[in-house]
Amino acid sequence: MTDNINFWGKHKATIIYSISLAFLLFLLKWLEIRYIIFDYSFEIYIGFIAVIFTALGIWLALKLSKPKIETVVVEKEVYVNRNGNFVLNTLLVSQLELSKRELEILSLLAQGLSNQEIAAKIFVSLSTVKTHNQNLFEKLDVKRRIQAVEKAKRLNLIP
Repeated sequence: MTDNINFWGKHKATIIYSISLAFLLFLLKWLEIRYIIFDYSFEIYIGFIAVIFTALGIWLALKLSKPKIETVVVEKEVYVNRNGNFVLNTLLVSQLELSKRELEILSLLAQGLSNQEIAAKIFVSLSTVKTHNQNLFEKLDVKRRIQAVEKAKRLNLIP
């Protein structure tokens, strides 16, 4: 039963268009048989074809001008457990082989500091900070700073 409904839903426009064309063909043949339009058949055929193609053009323009992607905004509450006492997951730190410097840079990233600000704060060069960032991204299996901070918080690597 649902297959019939799905078929009708998917091909509704095609079925209606086909039935309409069959009806128009029947009407034209009936009028031709009755000799009503015998003298002006060519002009009437051209007129009907023009009307059909005009309607088809309008329908097609409306179909093509609709946006194909519909954006759906989903708002969802995110609950964050903020315990007053943070406990570092030392087992995971040793498994990921994170150094103390990388943990320090990760906490500075969480504070929203730029690479330049981190370099100035811990007295290292900018390229060193970038190298530590790359190592952190590889070890945490992320591609961006925000992802690294979110994953580190989730894994109890930073408060």
